[in-house]
Amino acid sequence: MDLLTELLTTDLRPLDRRAADLYLGTVAQVKPDALTLPTPCPDWTLHGLLRHQVSQDEGFAAAARGDGARLSAWRGGDLGDDPHAASRASADLVARAFAETPLDAALALPEIRDGGAFPASLAIGFHLVDLVVHAWDVAVTIGVPWEPAEDLVSASLKVAALVPEDGRGPGESFGAKPRQAAGAAPEDRLLTLLGRSPSWP
Repeated sequence: MDLLTELLTTDLRPLDRRAADLYLGTVAQVKPDALTLPTPCPDWTLHGLLRHQVSQDEGFAAAARGDGARLSAWRGGDLGDDPHAASRASADLVARAFAETPLDAALALPEIRDGGAFPASLAIGFHLVDLVVHAWDVAVTIGVPWEPAEDLVSASLKVAALVPEDGRGPGESFGAKPRQAAGAAPEDRLLTLLGRSPSWP
């Protein structure tokens, strides 16, 4: 079975929910004065990154309901005065939407492919990777541990391997891949695949 077929035939929803727990557990440790800190995502402060993930959750939820083609569905995240509560609410929203969506349903993901659609099984994988890696972004920004379970890293690596080499760089969804050390740990390989330097900053 090739990698894409494996992902298309695997129900990643339980892992996605656990990835949300990993992410939310990290966000719970964010203090208000940390929101202006720079993050490994050069376009975002920590506030911007947290808002981005809320927007992504809302966008994936809209896509699962058949309304993901509008870019505005992916842009409306609001942290209000409690980033952790906003993050938990959006995580619950997308979890409910995924739970009600057949894995072979076509989800519009305009941030990934303009005018195209992906099977829900693969879209859930994209969301899982978002959570696992953004949990690292938050953790390294505020100086707390990032300890994803082995199966979360393994599943994320499979999805990340599908990210093409072209279309990487400033202003794109993914940065250029840093050089990877020989024998790198799976966690570091995941970060590198998604354009992050495990040694940041």
